[in-house]
Amino acid sequence: MTNTEFKIPETTENFADLLNEQFGDKGIVGSVVKGTIINIGDDYVTVDVGLKSEGRIPLREFGQNPELKIGDKVEVLVDRYEDKDGNIVLSREKARREEAWAELEAAMNAGQRVNGVIFGRVKGGFTVDLNGAIAFLPGSQIDIRPIRDITPLMGISQPFQILKMDRLRGNIVVSRRVVLEETRAEARAELIDTIKEGAVLDGIVKNITDYGAFIDLGGVDGLLHVTDISWKRINHPAEVLSVGQTVKVQVIKFNEDTQRISLGMKQLENDPWQSVAEKYKVGEVYTGKVTNITDYGAFVELEDGIEGLVHVSEMSWTRKNVHPGKIVSTSEEVQVKVLEVDPEKRRISLGIKQCTPNPWAAYVEEHPVGSIIEGKIKNITEFGLFVGLTDEIDGMIHLSDIAWGKSGEEAVKDYTKGQEITAKIIDVDVEKERISLGIKQLDENSAALALENLKKGDVVKAVVVSSDDKGVNVEVEGIAATIKKADLSKDKAAQNPEDYQEGQVLEAKITSVDKKNGKLGVSVKALEIEEEKKALEEYTAANNSGSSLGDALGEALKKNNQ
Repeated sequence: MTNTEFKIPETTENFADLLNEQFGDKGIVGSVVKGTIINIGDDYVTVDVGLKSEGRIPLREFGQNPELKIGDKVEVLVDRYEDKDGNIVLSREKARREEAWAELEAAMNAGQRVNGVIFGRVKGGFTVDLNGAIAFLPGSQIDIRPIRDITPLMGISQPFQILKMDRLRGNIVVSRRVVLEETRAEARAELIDTIKEGAVLDGIVKNITDYGAFIDLGGVDGLLHVTDISWKRINHPAEVLSVGQTVKVQVIKFNEDTQRISLGMKQLENDPWQSVAEKYKVGEVYTGKVTNITDYGAFVELEDGIEGLVHVSEMSWTRKNVHPGKIVSTSEEVQVKVLEVDPEKRRISLGIKQCTPNPWAAYVEEHPVGSIIEGKIKNITEFGLFVGLTDEIDGMIHLSDIAWGKSGEEAVKDYTKGQEITAKIIDVDVEKERISLGIKQLDENSAALALENLKKGDVVKAVVVSSDDKGVNVEVEGIAATIKKADLSKDKAAQNPEDYQEGQVLEAKITSVDKKNGKLGVSVKALEIEEEKKALEEYTAANNSGSSLGDALGEALKKNNQ
């Protein structure tokens, strides 16, 4: 036991009363005093503070791996006058806390920041060690933006702003966000003064949207549009960016009035379109990957940043009127031929079908015009019959090429889908991928022979076969023809097809003769006009002889009816 600064008198007064007399009404309990280390054990440090006895302090209160030696002066707090063994109870930890509280109160009153270390997580936030004093950091005060992982912020000394202190309750509330906002405001002012178009800056991805990403440049945000992220196609910014990611960007536009900043990442890379004409030659075949499919075609990526369009018409020689998604699929590797390159418009036209032989040309080479073919009717439309020539190629028989002496509408009724037929190739257009067929061309043109005896301008007897909204179907010397509604008469009242009965004989004039196709043009109206013209001519001649107009017309009509 070392000597203390006080001598215990032989009185009835207790030691506490003497201390109170020495240190005042409040006594020394709860005060911080300076003591001397007189012994260092494995678990405890003995400190003499000049009182009736020494005090033992747990070694852990001096921190991990403390550098202590006998004789060192340390500040400790007198917790109690004596324990059950009569020793003074001292605390180094509480002394540090009292010292810290005093410093923290001074800092808060002065509006100064304090340094601390985030060391734990509690409900609603985190615990911070402020040099011995424990403070609460609410979750909302950790950062300006939400943070998913706080691990990088723990265990490091960083500044905080004290929001509230309650010494009686031992509560301290701090904020890291306030510090960041103040720092951000200062940095923003400095940054705005230095931002110039073309400047290259480091930023952090703050937020991601469908149209781009907002980049925190250190106090000010800029917009990185999705089209400026990369030269290659990007459907959504999240494909290449993530919140919190550090990126290097270039200022491509800065509005000083609105302080809006447009940023770009691809501008820091070489533009692949500058050399596209030299790399991709028209007519050459390359391998690419399908990146996007639309109703009008598919986009194929030849390299990063270089895409070409395969129009739906250039996808297949034979598969027409089908969605591109039924021919190719996204991410599929395909061979394409370069059809056109336009570096200025950043367009490359590609073709898939051009990488394979043209089946139309091959078929026509084996089956030239005039060839007789066999096929199955695949479809019947208002235009005619579609006949399958191969698994890939169809030919078409127009209504007018089905039968001689019969309208196409009537002739097509004799055929059904799936029926095997024989036809002749009558025309070929490889470029337009069309093969025209005919059935009637297989037979001797009997109608054409009959037409040899008929010529344009002849007056003939037309027998009514049927009628519809368009006109009257007739037969002239065994040849089918149609008198259009407007050609039934000069008089509109007589132009109703329903007024004409089957078997009725009409006198008409031949207006056209198509010997090749066996077609005949017939008009009642044309005959009426011709008859009136003749009557007028006869009237003119009769007028010169003194006859009246009525007499001349009557005489002319009488002659025509004989």
